[in-house]
Amino acid sequence: MLVAIPFGNSHFDFNGAIMEIEQIDQYRWRIPRAGAMQVDGLLYADREMMEQARSERSLLQVSNVACLPGIVGSSLAMPDIHQGYGFPIGGVAAMTMDGVISPGGVGSDINCGVRLVRTNLLYDDVKDRVKDLVDAMFQLVPSGIGSKGAIKLSPAQERAALEKGASWAVENGYGWKGDLEFTESQGCLPGADPDKLSKRSFDRGREQLGTLGAGNHFLEIQKVVEMYDLKTAGAFGIEKDQIVVMIHSGSRGLGFQTCEDQVDIMLRAMPKYGINIPDRQLACCPIESPEGRDYLAAMACSANYAWANRQCLMHLVRQSFERVFRTSAEKLGMSLLYDVAHNIAKFETHQYNGKSIKLCVHRKGATRAFGPGHRELPERYRPYGQPVIIPGDMGRASYLLTGTERAMQETWGSTCHGAGRLMSRTQALKNTRGRSIARELGEKGIIVRSHGNDTLREEMPEAYKDVNQVVSVVHNAGISNMVAKMKPLGVVKG
Repeated sequence: MLVAIPFGNSHFDFNGAIMEIEQIDQYRWRIPRAGAMQVDGLLYADREMMEQARSERSLLQVSNVACLPGIVGSSLAMPDIHQGYGFPIGGVAAMTMDGVISPGGVGSDINCGVRLVRTNLLYDDVKDRVKDLVDAMFQLVPSGIGSKGAIKLSPAQERAALEKGASWAVENGYGWKGDLEFTESQGCLPGADPDKLSKRSFDRGREQLGTLGAGNHFLEIQKVVEMYDLKTAGAFGIEKDQIVVMIHSGSRGLGFQTCEDQVDIMLRAMPKYGINIPDRQLACCPIESPEGRDYLAAMACSANYAWANRQCLMHLVRQSFERVFRTSAEKLGMSLLYDVAHNIAKFETHQYNGKSIKLCVHRKGATRAFGPGHRELPERYRPYGQPVIIPGDMGRASYLLTGTERAMQETWGSTCHGAGRLMSRTQALKNTRGRSIARELGEKGIIVRSHGNDTLREEMPEAYKDVNQVVSVVHNAGISNMVAKMKPLGVVKG
């Protein structure tokens, strides 16, 4: 079925050609290859989401990404798609080794990601102590714009953290050895070279390890409220009414500065490689070029910093629970279920045209979702597929899913990463003038702490798509399967 979707009063104009969107099935839509596009665009969405996408440039960004040298398969977009820098947020693209690497396909908060921590506590154990737990986390975990932590790094220590990632944190007392097994890539990307970072990027990381940051970063105490796959949930150590903690943060100022620096370098370098792109925000260079290799080394540093950061944040969360319950985190069963990256480019081997091929997979606002049997998964999880952790807004729900073989075949083992914004932060502030989001959430039984009301207003639930609808799309499309649903009880926002 070929569906010409009108944008405003006319069809969408892409380089002088009309963009037509082909509806493949209820949850898949194709933007056929046209103009400079090397591949089709493939979007996962329902019709309501496609209507929402009409008001922004995210579909044009899907088409633009399809023009990048070396892209194979399709330019992919998940149902949480919204406009980003260069790539849409929710975008996935795989490049052959003679293709390009693009910082816009990773994002500015390199390895922003999320981890889910189990406890052996049930709702009845914490229902009268949620406020105490939220207050303890707010006191122990530095948060907010430019926040600095108690973990002060010497230049040598920072280099070690950038090279080793989460293992540096564990070796220095910020976690348990078993945490690394349940972290994507064991919490470390190879090839990190701190000498490829600018002095400003290096300096910004010195005092921010173990800090939450601001914006959409959060700590959230959650109750498991629905179970969809009892067998997989059991393997993941999840049961109904259980208390879990979700941690969402990234590489802080170090990652942002790295992205800014590298985009400038690539913009200057592109002419010598004869690369023409439809959008300067897609600045890129060949993977095997000096600039490409330098970006990958700097990105790996930022990704490793983010894994070390989330490891330290989990350590502080464990300490918060220990303070409130006056017992050890071990006795509270606070083990890491899994940690996933959202903004990253990784070298992976996939099947393409009947052959195993090494690809550079860009995931920007997208989650890796490897299917059952994949050798990179923890042995305990391997029969079930990779845990996929999907946070929603702070007023609705979050989900635990698992990766599928269909995702391996269609999306390079990728799925959505969250709910996805419906409105900009500026629009959210305008729409919430005079409102107290903390009070509104409190009336729903959700305790929230933040350093400023503006942050809560920017992050109000209505600013996001309904995560229930987003998760329904990826589940029904078969690229990840629902395991459990969690509701927020208490939230710390940056």
